[in-house]
Amino acid sequence: MKRPKLKKASKRMTCHKRYKIQKKVREHHRKLRKEAKKRGHKKPRKDPGVPNSAPFKEALLREAELRKQQLEELKQQQKLDRQKEQERKRKLEVSPGEEPSNVETQEESGEPKRKNAKAGKQNPKKLHCQELKKVIEASDIVLEVLDARDPLGCRCPQIEEAVIQSGCKKLILVLNKSDLVPKENLENWLNYLNKELPTVVFKASTNLKNRKTLKIKQKKVVPFQSKICCGKEALWKLLGGFQQSCGKDIQVGVIGFPNVGKSSIINSLKQEWICNVGVSMGLTRTMQIVPLDKQITVIDSPCFIISPCNSPTALALRSPASIEELRPLEAASAILSQADNQQVVLKYTVPEYKDSLDFFTKLAQRRGLHQKGGSLNVESAAKLVWSEWTGASLGYYCHPPASWNHSPHFNENIAAAMKKGFNLEELEKNNAHSIQVLKGPHLTNRILFRSSGLTNGILDEEDIPRESPRQTEDKQDADDQENSSGEKNAEISDVAPAEETRELSPGQSTASKPSDGSSALDRTSQEDDAYDFSTDYI
Repeated sequence: MKRPKLKKASKRMTCHKRYKIQKKVREHHRKLRKEAKKRGHKKPRKDPGVPNSAPFKEALLREAELRKQQLEELKQQQKLDRQKEQERKRKLEVSPGEEPSNVETQEESGEPKRKNAKAGKQNPKKLHCQELKKVIEASDIVLEVLDARDPLGCRCPQIEEAVIQSGCKKLILVLNKSDLVPKENLENWLNYLNKELPTVVFKASTNLKNRKTLKIKQKKVVPFQSKICCGKEALWKLLGGFQQSCGKDIQVGVIGFPNVGKSSIINSLKQEWICNVGVSMGLTRTMQIVPLDKQITVIDSPCFIISPCNSPTALALRSPASIEELRPLEAASAILSQADNQQVVLKYTVPEYKDSLDFFTKLAQRRGLHQKGGSLNVESAAKLVWSEWTGASLGYYCHPPASWNHSPHFNENIAAAMKKGFNLEELEKNNAHSIQVLKGPHLTNRILFRSSGLTNGILDEEDIPRESPRQTEDKQDADDQENSSGEKNAEISDVAPAEETRELSPGQSTASKPSDGSSALDRTSQEDDAYDFSTDYI
């Protein structure tokens, strides 16, 4: 048996090896000094200080010490000013049009800080209304962007009436996301809307280069059908013909509900990523002026503010702050109650379901959505359905009304005045070509949907309902998080709803709080059974 080593190995080395290592180190240091000398890098000379023989040495040292103290005080004051500025930005929401100089003059005038804070703090919904009014007043032509999946639900009578009453302004309807509905349904809606206003079939492009990013050389690849813009030439010719008939420069305002594609249309017309777009609803908060050419200027605007008196389905689909009004289960069940059950089962590949809660349970089981402990996460399944229906990937569609009548704020004279100055024959040919080029959704991605009709909006700031204290606290917390992180969450599914009790409108009381004691999810399933999707509806 071999005896174990009782001593560690010696670290001794021969003198020849040690001297050789020292020589290599000296040569390496010499080489580094030689290269540094060529580059011109010299060691900074140490300050020798004031010699004792210098006259007025004590006075010079006192001045240097005083200057050093002043610099330290200045740095400390700048640090405090930065902290105060950050705290002021967190607590106050200053409007974009208001300059900071106005706030400073108010502080110098000796007014209390509390009054100044209240004056600078404004409701974002009021800011949306103010910016929307500015866009309507500055525009010669107003483009109301509609989602082709539910065009009637994207029309707002209050905004259209304001455009009509504002003077000699033209109103044009733009059917965006036209590739998500069948061609026959798109033609029916085009015939229905053309009786009242000029309508353009459009499909915004998603393959745009961001001007902020660097251009990378890539091989030329034929883009997919979903990335090609459709209807751009028709809209260009319509606006260009009206500009030539007027003989002056025109401004075009783009308005609409959230997530209908207002900024995407402007980016497609400009062929460049200029306006900010994303998955989240209500990204555009201020008006943005984009010149298309020397004669035509486009103005991007914030989204409409939906009225709380609308149905729960309209609130879930059209409101950027719908998470404050509805909970995910309520919102998703309200959307599901308006859809065809068989087509929903075919789309999500789940078994037949009894009610909305049963559907969310089976969908969570199908997608593997589990909570901590192994139980199914029904709320995540509801958020998933909600985000898909408000996004731009699901191909649901609805039928136009069986009988056509003028809208309450329209008549024959107003409709004729809105069509005056446009080449409608050329527009009809361009729309027919756009429909022919478009590729409709697959059969498994089509879901029949029952529209809730026109969606009421709010244009006057006085009509905006007051927020509860819990909502204001949640918004302040969200603003603090946004300022600290510097970026906003862009997915609706990651946003948690505000837990609060809200006052229900007369139209919503039956959908969310039934009188017979059954739950809201069971009540929506009963409405599904009561409605026959094979018939047309108004």
